[in-house]
Amino acid sequence: QLQASGGGLVQPGSSLRLSCVASGFDFSDSAMTWARQAPGKGVEWISTIYKDGGSYYADSVKGRFTISRDNAKNTVHLQMERVRLEDTGMYYCAKLGGPRGQGTLVTVSS
Repeated sequence: QLQASGGGLVQPGSSLRLSCVASGFDFSDSAMTWARQAPGKGVEWISTIYKDGGSYYADSVKGRFTISRDNAKNTVHLQMERVRLEDTGMYYCAKLGGPRGQGTLVTVSS
């Protein structure tokens, strides 16, 4: 199971921290991914963090978003900085290659 939280309504330029608690698999041995889906659009990969802590980002969020993990709490975070209108969407986490969990909605609006 994957449960994302932390979404909400924020203004452009603001910060937001998303969290995703995982259960039912060996989290510490798994690469984890964040993805998002904007209204009316397809799913966009945002970031992946591997079990060694190595991370990768989509160009659209590079330099603004930071993925991290807390293996003791089976949790993966997405720190969002300087959010933009186009960051609006449903955000999901997943084990790399696995199904998405329940998402959390981020709305960026002035």
